[in-house]
Amino acid sequence: MVTYKFNRESRLLTPGQFQAVFSKALRFGSSHITILIISNKDKQNRLGLAIAKKRVKLAVQRNRIKRQIRESFRLNQYNLPGVDMVVMVKSGTDKLENNEINKQLEKIWRKIIQRHK
Repeated sequence: MVTYKFNRESRLLTPGQFQAVFSKALRFGSSHITILIISNKDKQNRLGLAIAKKRVKLAVQRNRIKRQIRESFRLNQYNLPGVDMVVMVKSGTDKLENNEINKQLEKIWRKIIQRHK
């Protein structure tokens, strides 16, 4: 049975883990969201969020976007190949509705799955 958890093992935690992704990443994106990914050895997917204050000014909006990304990742993590990923957003993402953010994420998840078949 698949448990849809988002726990400590599902996150990138240290600066070194983020650096590894930034240094040699494959890039997937949509009009407002960019996801950098690298394969990892242990088949556990890990998510890192880099939502810049420069791109999304209000903390309320940054937190809302992070919640949407985490939830989408939590539901889709078992379909994805074993990767570490960092999600970044472009300016204007705070103007999007939650369902629009989810649509863009779904599209990117599909691209990643397709590329790693």
